[in-house]
Amino acid sequence: MTALWDQYIQQAISLRRDLHKQPELTWQEEATAARIRQELSALGIPWQACAEFGTLGRLAADKPGPHIALRGDIDALPIVEKSGMPWSSQKQGCMHACGHDGHTATLMMAAYWLKAHEAQLPGPVTLLFQPAEEGGHGALRMIEEGALKGIDMIYGWHNWPAIPFGQAVCPDGPVMAGNGTFRLTVTGQGGHASQPEVCHDPVLAASAIVLALQQIVSRRLPPQDSTVISVTSIDGRSSPTVTPDQVVIEGGFRIAQPENRQRLSDWIEEIAVATARSYATQCQVEMFPRYDATINHPVAAANYREQLQRELGDQVLSQTTPLPIMASEDFSYYLKEIPGAFALIGSNDGQLQHSRPCHNAQYDFNDALISPVARVFARLAGAPLPEPS
Repeated sequence: MTALWDQYIQQAISLRRDLHKQPELTWQEEATAARIRQELSALGIPWQACAEFGTLGRLAADKPGPHIALRGDIDALPIVEKSGMPWSSQKQGCMHACGHDGHTATLMMAAYWLKAHEAQLPGPVTLLFQPAEEGGHGALRMIEEGALKGIDMIYGWHNWPAIPFGQAVCPDGPVMAGNGTFRLTVTGQGGHASQPEVCHDPVLAASAIVLALQQIVSRRLPPQDSTVISVTSIDGRSSPTVTPDQVVIEGGFRIAQPENRQRLSDWIEEIAVATARSYATQCQVEMFPRYDATINHPVAAANYREQLQRELGDQVLSQTTPLPIMASEDFSYYLKEIPGAFALIGSNDGQLQHSRPCHNAQYDFNDALISPVARVFARLAGAPLPEPS
């Protein structure tokens, strides 16, 4: 069993690096999907397409036990890679900067092992390879096309460079925040910079709006609420002697409590419109809801923690990462539909590229995660395992 496991691990690492060389953006994962389906077909695992580039692999369909799903996401990001690794992206301006190549390879590693021990599985297992996690609402589309039909419980994970290797978080309740974005278009009256009295300056109004938005978290929400508002872009390009007619402000927010979404959206609009008016300008507010908070179900989370501890030891849950993580995940869609749990598993082993944060141009997935996480997946599915090598 140990030799077979080691053989599969090398195959999974090779797959991960192949995927890293050929990343594909959200809703463009055609070649990635083809490679996943090729691997499943070679294993004799029946699969079906779902949500265009998503794939559902099925194992032990006739077994009487609970039906679980294991999820991996497959899309990349529009980032120019600077990791310098031999398997760096060969597509300019696109890279696996969040480790979805590693998530896919880990799920495929589980597929190798579970297929080899399919007769010993207590219940059905669905391998859910999902496209478009990076803002594309891929999980929602998968659900709409029946990906969760007949499934009793779902598990997912994300590598996390801010957590040391060998440690993880998988709480009851919120593990990752919900998010939303906004666009505020401030319109005034431009003119010559030497005549501010005949202009209605949208640059000044936009600056005041940015400052006012920072008071929402500190003055309208209790300190116990985990909430972030970030203005990330101000576009009022003009020239040194010209006051522009319009400035566009963009940004986003993160929330741990779903009930804060509407309150926050209302406050952003109220403050932006009123502040703009006080500067004799107008503000058009556009709000874009993205993902809800990823909220674990207690029974599934407890089971996940148990398997993590069995695999990585009691210390796996001993670190002090503040929760929820304020990043967001569309795994939240699955957890709104059926019981399940999501874990953040540490990847930082001290090597520089494994300590870079996700979405960084120098980031690289830590291949050493594939074996322990695949073992946890196998435990969740009820498969036998070799002794750790």
